[in-house]
Amino acid sequence: MITTVIANGRDEYKFIETLKERSNSGAKDVSGIVRDILDNVKANGDKAVYDYTLKFDGKAPEKVEISSDEIDSIIANCDPSYIETVRKAAENIEDFHKRQIQQSWLTTKENGVIMGQRVRGLERVGLYVPGGTAAYPSSVLMNAIPAKLAGCKEIVMTTPPSKDGKPNPDIIAAAKIAGVDRIFLMGGAQAVGALAYGTEQVPKVDKIVGPGNIFVATAKKLLYGIVDIDMIAGPSEILIVADKSADPKFLAADLMSQAEHDRLASSILLTDYEPLAEQVKKELEIQCAKLERREIIEESLKNYGAIIVCSDMEQAVVFANELAPEHLEVCCENPMEYVGKLDNAGSVFLGNYSPEPLGDYFAGPNHVLPTSGTARFFSPLSVDSFVKKSSFIYYTEEALRADSADIVRFAETEGLTAHANSIKVRFGD
Repeated sequence: MITTVIANGRDEYKFIETLKERSNSGAKDVSGIVRDILDNVKANGDKAVYDYTLKFDGKAPEKVEISSDEIDSIIANCDPSYIETVRKAAENIEDFHKRQIQQSWLTTKENGVIMGQRVRGLERVGLYVPGGTAAYPSSVLMNAIPAKLAGCKEIVMTTPPSKDGKPNPDIIAAAKIAGVDRIFLMGGAQAVGALAYGTEQVPKVDKIVGPGNIFVATAKKLLYGIVDIDMIAGPSEILIVADKSADPKFLAADLMSQAEHDRLASSILLTDYEPLAEQVKKELEIQCAKLERREIIEESLKNYGAIIVCSDMEQAVVFANELAPEHLEVCCENPMEYVGKLDNAGSVFLGNYSPEPLGDYFAGPNHVLPTSGTARFFSPLSVDSFVKKSSFIYYTEEALRADSADIVRFAETEGLTAHANSIKVRFGD
């Protein structure tokens, strides 16, 4: 089910190359189709969205926007225990993210110069939420709550209707709790286009966030520049660093928790204790037999999973930093000693009782994370993702005069004489 690789400076790097190629494995180039959809939505607005909803979802809802009364009615019919769970998760997510809030600032100098930075939330953000089998209410919380904390004035959510034309009640409940302002029943590339361009009913947004299929991802990519986007996410990943103190039952369960997402998902275990590899393999066989998504798990582990036996934990750390995984678990006797060593990871889970699903749903840190090695230079979704910053400068005449010769020298060195003239003209030079 899963391959064991003995790290020798060669075989483990061959496996890395396999992972790099997997994002394009079997992927369709749908850019032409998506571009046509976006052009149609831009030209024809709500009518184009309605036509695509009929075509792709089977039935268009009677009303595209869900009213506040309808939202309350939907929530009233949800399982109260589910609502309570969502509220608890939302509180944890808010508590974590409110610590990321930045304030505007200014500084003054003795010569009268004033400089500073103004920080404020984006005006309007669009949140795309998949429906059907890929309906994840947790993603609503992870995207909407940081946007609210950033000070965004309006959050607009789109989600595809079910085959009966109705919304997914679990998603609607999460949206209400997270503070989403308006909800529209539409999905696919057409919904992304509606958010980016605006239609008669859907307001134009400044940024679009949220997961989706290849059509949604392609639409976001094509519209980047017209609006901002969060990221183009690749297949999901988990990397576990474990020593001999780790429980093989836990390790197997955590590897499979990520493998069930997608046949292209990657689940890797790094250890310096070779007997652990066989123990984990046995546990994978036992536990996988009982799981609903067994076929997906088995294919994912077979093609993109591995147990890599390292010479020592130092080598494991080096390799983990090279892989730069989306999720990184540290199942070691003293996990805290690795915090300062693991530089490249979307989110780090420390200890045997901090499994990856804890972060997916409940703990508080964001689960929208960089994939495909981009944790080397990208960060998780955060309050910062929903703010914009402007600097400001105030100089007195005396302060500018004192610096004028240096500014003119810089401008003339770059051959920009109009820049230099802008300074000179103020002082009669």
